[in-house]
Amino acid sequence: MKTAIVHYWLVNMRGGEKVLEALLELYPQADIYTHVYDPKAVSPLINSHRVYTSRINWLPFAKKLYQKYMPLMSNALTEFDLRGYDLVISSESGPAKGVVPDPDAYHICFCHSPMRYLWDMYHEYFKGAGAITRFFMKRLIPSLRIWDVTSANLVDRFITNSRYVAKRIGRYYNREAEVVYVPVDTEFFSLSERRPEDFYLFFGQLVDYKRADIAIEACVQSGRKLVVAGSGKKDTRRYGKSGLVRFLGRVSDEEIRGLFSRARALLFPGIEDLGLVPIEANAAGCPVIAFRKGGALDTVKENVTGLFFDEQNAASLIRAMDRFEASEENFKNREAFTAQVGQFSKEAFKERVSRIIAERRRI
Repeated sequence: MKTAIVHYWLVNMRGGEKVLEALLELYPQADIYTHVYDPKAVSPLINSHRVYTSRINWLPFAKKLYQKYMPLMSNALTEFDLRGYDLVISSESGPAKGVVPDPDAYHICFCHSPMRYLWDMYHEYFKGAGAITRFFMKRLIPSLRIWDVTSANLVDRFITNSRYVAKRIGRYYNREAEVVYVPVDTEFFSLSERRPEDFYLFFGQLVDYKRADIAIEACVQSGRKLVVAGSGKKDTRRYGKSGLVRFLGRVSDEEIRGLFSRARALLFPGIEDLGLVPIEANAAGCPVIAFRKGGALDTVKENVTGLFFDEQNAASLIRAMDRFEASEENFKNREAFTAQVGQFSKEAFKERVSRIIAERRRI
């Protein structure tokens, strides 16, 4: 099949780009369509394909300010001429699904998340925006919501990365979505040997929705040591005197693999669409203590690879940490961890996507 893969932008290598790489391995002759493309920021595999861009790519400072041009992207999708393609796969957590495929083409949308600034996190984005951004949000968001819902009609089948996102797709687009777990490099983290030390770990960008504050407060209040790894804002003055919290800032893959091998458990107090960090931690044999909501319900197997806490506050997390320490020996079965993370391998992802497309071809 002649295949086109539409990806929102190509300016870094994160989870969405790892999905794109796996799709390109499935369809090595595929062409890529995207709004903004920075060849220096993506992998050789992506650069080996033909990449077509919209006019957004030529706007001032697009490679850095691409998100500022989001309101223009829905219209820019009309520039993509997808006539002659048998299969169109849109990779979506920004505007990508709104392309117009050939009438006989099969359009699959891998929806990592409906655009959160349009829907469930609109008020949080609005609250944190400046006056000029708020001015434009009030005027543009209603029409963008209409476009977002309408463009879902151009998709033959939705797939997504977790039950949590599938529920939101049903809410906003009134469409069912099949869950296909994204590929994670579990082998890299599984190479580590567990040597737990007396500290807990928080790993991720220090942004509000990841709720590092809950992990920090829980450890300070209960007298436990915490290592915080990840870039972003932090108030070291507030917690530095306790001697319990250590901020490392940005860390390399090798460093975080070492931290997973030594931490008693990973603390995961935020709500993520899926969340790759708990999978990586489990691949290293590190248990996860997570808030019972969002993608963690798909990634963490309760009482096998981790525990959940039910209220998004420090007191609830402390109770979960108490339960974990009372039964810590139960979380040392490395085979159980390996079995759990196996469903997030690249091969498992490719097999499931291939099956979905094969089903279409038999119709």
